[in-house]
Amino acid sequence: MKTNVELQRDVQEAIQWEPLLHAAEIGVTAKDGVVSLTGVVDSYAKKKEAEDAAKRVSGVRALVENIEVKIPSAWSKTDAEVANEVLEALKADWSVPNDKVSVKVEDGWVTLEGELPWNFEKEAASNAVKYLTGVKGVINNIKIKSEVHDKIEQKTIKNALRRSAIDDSEIEVSVSGTTATLTGVVNSWYAKEEASRIAWKTPGIWHVKNELAVDYEYAY
Repeated sequence: MKTNVELQRDVQEAIQWEPLLHAAEIGVTAKDGVVSLTGVVDSYAKKKEAEDAAKRVSGVRALVENIEVKIPSAWSKTDAEVANEVLEALKADWSVPNDKVSVKVEDGWVTLEGELPWNFEKEAASNAVKYLTGVKGVINNIKIKSEVHDKIEQKTIKNALRRSAIDDSEIEVSVSGTTATLTGVVNSWYAKEEASRIAWKTPGIWHVKNELAVDYEYAY
């Protein structure tokens, strides 16, 4: 069990461990498993890195992220310039099908839209964009429309969860059409997100509803 002080320290150290980040940029508070991140960084990549580092810490049940991205004037670009670089980055990434993703940029915020057959392609589109200079944030509105029409078996997802490193003993899976729903309890935010990633790999899935609760006992 962790106290609030111990969880705060662990998240701070996890952020400090990331080469891209300076611990002084990010403020961390923790209460009953809810971790809040504040601060100002000079790139969207740093914002995402801090968020991901916090989620991987044992004991984090929820994350409140209020990190602001302020691009230094020397790095500033027009929305048109950012849009062109985003299009080039998507084109250069073999994981993202050509001409399937549309891009909108407003005040440095990039919105991705379109339809793709696999969730890993949707994630690849976000990853291709997040390190670009001038990007303040990414809104990924890409929808998954699988080209596989075989019936999805609940046991297929359960078996995949069982093969993983996470504890799936209290995870329940239900399938309705092309939607998989995950319910139950896991012991970390990492396990919750990993369960989603595993479910998304199932051929034929269009939607994953992750209703897993993160349960962790705290010392007071």
